[in-house]
Amino acid sequence: MKKAALATLAFMVFIIIALQFPFQVRTAKAQNSFSISNFYHTIGIMRNGYVIINDTIEFSGQPPNSFLVGFPYKYGAYVQKCVAYNETTSFQVKLAVPLGDRAGFYAVNVSFPDVPPQRFTILFILSNTLLNQSETTYTLDFPLYPSLTEKVENCTVKVSLPSGAGSISVSKDDETTNKTEFYMENLPSYTHSAAKVTFSLTDSEIQILDVKELKREIAISGTSEIQCSDNYYITNKAPSNMSYVTVVLPPNASNPTAYDQFGRSISSSWTNKTAGLYRVNFDLPIRSYESSSFSIKYSLPSIVYFSAESMFNATPLLFQNVDYNVESASFTLTLPEGAKITNLENTFATGRSGISKSVFQETLTINLDYASYLESIVPPAKVLQIRYEYNPLWLAFRPTLWIWALALVGCTVAVVWKRPKAAVPVQVAAAVVAAKLHPEHVKSFVQMYEEKRKILFELDALEERVRRGKIPRRRYKVQRRTLEMRLNTLDRNLAEYKERMRKAGGLYADLMRQLEIAEIEINEADANIKSIETRHSQGTLSLEAYRKLLADYQQRKNKAQTTINGILLRLREETR
Repeated sequence: MKKAALATLAFMVFIIIALQFPFQVRTAKAQNSFSISNFYHTIGIMRNGYVIINDTIEFSGQPPNSFLVGFPYKYGAYVQKCVAYNETTSFQVKLAVPLGDRAGFYAVNVSFPDVPPQRFTILFILSNTLLNQSETTYTLDFPLYPSLTEKVENCTVKVSLPSGAGSISVSKDDETTNKTEFYMENLPSYTHSAAKVTFSLTDSEIQILDVKELKREIAISGTSEIQCSDNYYITNKAPSNMSYVTVVLPPNASNPTAYDQFGRSISSSWTNKTAGLYRVNFDLPIRSYESSSFSIKYSLPSIVYFSAESMFNATPLLFQNVDYNVESASFTLTLPEGAKITNLENTFATGRSGISKSVFQETLTINLDYASYLESIVPPAKVLQIRYEYNPLWLAFRPTLWIWALALVGCTVAVVWKRPKAAVPVQVAAAVVAAKLHPEHVKSFVQMYEEKRKILFELDALEERVRRGKIPRRRYKVQRRTLEMRLNTLDRNLAEYKERMRKAGGLYADLMRQLEIAEIEINEADANIKSIETRHSQGTLSLEAYRKLLADYQQRKNKAQTTINGILLRLREETR
């Protein structure tokens, strides 16, 4: 009986295993029912040095419901944005995920809808920190081949450089070549490949800078004239001073004029009117890792932006031709007085929009956390069109107000003039004499303040070098003590000059007040940065919160430094 029972049990176990085995085989086959037939990997550079990686993937067989795309882990810290799409749809992307069960990679996971595509594209934007500049020579560090969990039958790589690039050299896998296109059959899974391309560039096709803020303000008059203003806030990340910058204006812009942060006109000119490239020259060059602001005012033709149905098409004005990465952008459209919006078509889902209403005017505002020409590539199509109603009688509104105001003032003057006048005793005003300030004092103050800023920059550089272990601690202490002694002497002398300028009154007193406010802003920002660095190192502040706070404090510091630059420039002009 026992033998029969054991035989029966063994037979049942065999049947269960036999039934499960084909199912497991079918499951494994279903999981691997696709292959990557083609992978097109293109690396490009935006005008402000940011890196674009354009990957197009083609599947054979049944596409998966999700797909992992990655590259070596060191590039993960530089990822600014990632989008995935095909001809009609945008796909959900999850950043910073593992690449299968392997370490040493940074990956993103693209999730597809119910019907996965046979072909799709994924775009990465990486920081311009990967691009190094030495005079006219540039070196870009980039992932040569993609990192995937499956092998690729055909992988094509193209490094797309600016048209004026020369002396091209690509270093990869312990070899150097001047080719910028590569091809590999049967690219293995989990490929870990990095390369560097070095090239020379003599024109301004690339300028390593951050566009921290871009505000575009559009005003439509009662006669449908369109006046525009682009306000930039940028940071120079090149190793040398920046004496000019090339920006992109909207299509058909005309009569542009550039202004500095004080509203004074500065030198500017077209470099390529067809492409909308406009060069702005700075009176005072922007030093490395310092910030500045400027604006450009221009006109747009009504016949291009207004349709026959009185619909204003603002789509081309939402930064769709801007070939650089903008960290924060805003678009403001101000209608003529008396106009009311009757229809608004806005598909910019990533933006925060709103309509504000004053007594006689309506204004549309759209804020974007990110802006570039990529917004016009990724579906669905972005559209911003506004229809409004307007009565031409409003054109006479302001002139009528002025006429009534002048009439009222005239009547008041006439009434007062006819009243009998009482004798008024003659009063002699005591003259207030400001303290005398020689131009040499102002010039000495500017020179000493510039020297102080130079010493502060050297102290920061010294801290960075000792942090990286490039100089011994003993030498660091000696150099720091020397710089601090020079700084203390300068602070005492500057305090005396500041007091003289306050006593001089007028413009000088006002500039000293602005200078003190800017210095307080910088000191507070530095203290806050040290505080969040300590909290982050102790683990009490998350990486995301740390980065957000650091960017905020750094922006405050940059704005204060820009204010100080303007004050010193104004003082220099007073000594001429």
